[in-house]
Amino acid sequence: MTSRLSCLAMALAGSLLLAGCDSGEEQGAPDDPSGSSRRAVSGVDISQALEPAQLDWVGQRIFQNECAGRFQCLVHWNEGEAFPSLGIGHFIWYPEGVEGRFVESFPQLIAYMSQRQASVPDWLRGLDPLDAPWPDRAAFMQMQDSIRVAELREFLAGTQGLQAEFIFRRAQESLGTILDEVPDHHQKVVQGYLEELSATPGGVYALMDYVNFKGEGLAESERYKGEGWGLLQVLLAMDPEPGQSTLDAFRVAAGEVLTRRARNAENPIERERWLPGWLKRLETYREPITDTMATKAS
Repeated sequence: MTSRLSCLAMALAGSLLLAGCDSGEEQGAPDDPSGSSRRAVSGVDISQALEPAQLDWVGQRIFQNECAGRFQCLVHWNEGEAFPSLGIGHFIWYPEGVEGRFVESFPQLIAYMSQRQASVPDWLRGLDPLDAPWPDRAAFMQMQDSIRVAELREFLAGTQGLQAEFIFRRAQESLGTILDEVPDHHQKVVQGYLEELSATPGGVYALMDYVNFKGEGLAESERYKGEGWGLLQVLLAMDPEPGQSTLDAFRVAAGEVLTRRARNAENPIERERWLPGWLKRLETYREPITDTMATKAS
């Protein structure tokens, strides 16, 4: 599986030639930024379902979900959030002294990219600790046209393949840990869901995007009123109807989980502004059209 994973990562890095805001995203980070896949669910390998053209499609879908193809959005600070979001995955980067609810991911991305010998800007590499250099959104807005921010956008625009590789590895490596948290009496069913989702391009895209979008669902801090909203919670909420595909059931369950999160949130922005966009995003969790794949490959 490791060689297959390496091939997939290389294909992702080579196939994503993207150019490029969503609101209310909180991407976390893989436990192992070195990229070594130490855990995997037995029989579940998301690298098995995708061919190069399909990898390109997955990467472009995630990029569109997060940034709508907008270059400016590669370094962005959403209104109502205490952190900027960066890159095609809108990775979280906390300023100094900010301890947020959501799992931070941008420093782990930079560590991963450094290990992959990407040319990280000198000023970014020199930050110690690696905290966002803007204390709040107002300060960022004043500096968003600065040379440093422009350089950071260019860097992120030129390393989109590595960012997609980072997202892929996080999704693959999270599956075993997530399954460990499933109650014993439900593990067989949930593993079946994961195996079925991992067998098709649309299912792999849904797993990759959702983990990047709303996390694994394991962090205790990522709870409202004791209820989480990550991949674990979606898998536990799945209840396929007769004749319903696993991907369709996943999409329905994700909608229920995110609606519950918005209702439990103290900040009304989640219900009023973010939830409609979240639900629209879930509608992309479908199998790609073959003709679309052929167009992307040509």
